[in-house]
Amino acid sequence: MSDFPDIPRPARNGNSAGAEAEHRYPCAECGAELRFAPGTSEVTCTHCGHVQTIDTGAVDATEAHRELDYAAAAASLSRDAEYEEHRSTACPGCGALVEFPESIQATRCPFCDTAVVAGTGSHRQIKPGGLIPFQLDERAARTAMTDWLGRLWFAPNGLRDYARKGRAMTGIYVPYWTFDAQAETDYRGQRGDHYYETRTVVRNGKHETVRVQKTRWSLARGHVSRFFDDVLVLASHSLPKSHTDALEPWDMSALVTYQPAYLSGFSAEGYQVQLEDGMREARAIMDRTIDSDIRRDIGGDVQRIDWKDTALSDVTFKHVLLPIWTAAYRYNNRTFRFVVNAQTGKVKGERPWSWIKITIAAVIALVLAGLIAWGISLSDSGNLSIEF
Repeated sequence: MSDFPDIPRPARNGNSAGAEAEHRYPCAECGAELRFAPGTSEVTCTHCGHVQTIDTGAVDATEAHRELDYAAAAASLSRDAEYEEHRSTACPGCGALVEFPESIQATRCPFCDTAVVAGTGSHRQIKPGGLIPFQLDERAARTAMTDWLGRLWFAPNGLRDYARKGRAMTGIYVPYWTFDAQAETDYRGQRGDHYYETRTVVRNGKHETVRVQKTRWSLARGHVSRFFDDVLVLASHSLPKSHTDALEPWDMSALVTYQPAYLSGFSAEGYQVQLEDGMREARAIMDRTIDSDIRRDIGGDVQRIDWKDTALSDVTFKHVLLPIWTAAYRYNNRTFRFVVNAQTGKVKGERPWSWIKITIAAVIALVLAGLIAWGISLSDSGNLSIEF
């Protein structure tokens, strides 16, 4: 038997059935809130320290990796998908869907630090099939972030200490789509092979022999095949893609079947990118890879792709949640956001620049350049020999 009570599912008519019930669990000893402990399969009580184990025997362990047929889902998703319902409000700063417990009416957006007030609406979301649990706790994530800040050139001296002493980081499960597909592509193109001709040119009144590169083109055609596995598409607009892309790669073999207990003590953002839009983005990613396959198949030094026709088959998808620690700090009246991959500790963020440091570095570079030029000038005149 699981230590956690059965959680009521939201009604199909769209009415809320306890928006945050699936994210909060009472301690069996004292009734206080339980929180998932990163890197474990346990939740701990924030009040008395009691530990409870997440019962994974009650769920199908293969559910996290189960692929869903895309064509069938796209046709009937709105009718047949299993939903969760959440009380949330769009952040006026970045558009993120910020969730609110029933007792909270105002908070700050974990993505951009904007103040958000709870509204009266709710939204329905397709239930994820799997997630990667948090592996790093907040202390480890903060250490990774401050170490990253310490390696930044031209950052203000006080930024690292400011970040270390700043407010708590927020752990968020961010929504993603993954897509699998078998791709078969016919193509026509051209192969370019470089060759060189010798020519005589006049430079500064002197005749010189030079080699000139030319390209010999020949027609090419063929077929390439590739199976795409877990093409990852961010299903949120709340974080810059440059940030989330930099957190890759993720070890998708670590996916576990979705259980609300893993969300205890953390936020979970609802997806903003719909399934069909996610597939369009995945197709663009696949097309770029297919172009690389075609160029490799054509060979030569350079290639041209004149035409291609790709057929996708066995297209499947998953909806998953991936763990990210976020922090938004205000420094000199500006907001800077940082994200940490809570599985690997990889960091990406926005950074301020110290113009004082940049100016000093520029002055030093100009002085050094001037000294080198002066030394070379003296050396050329025969008055001084300087080695650098």
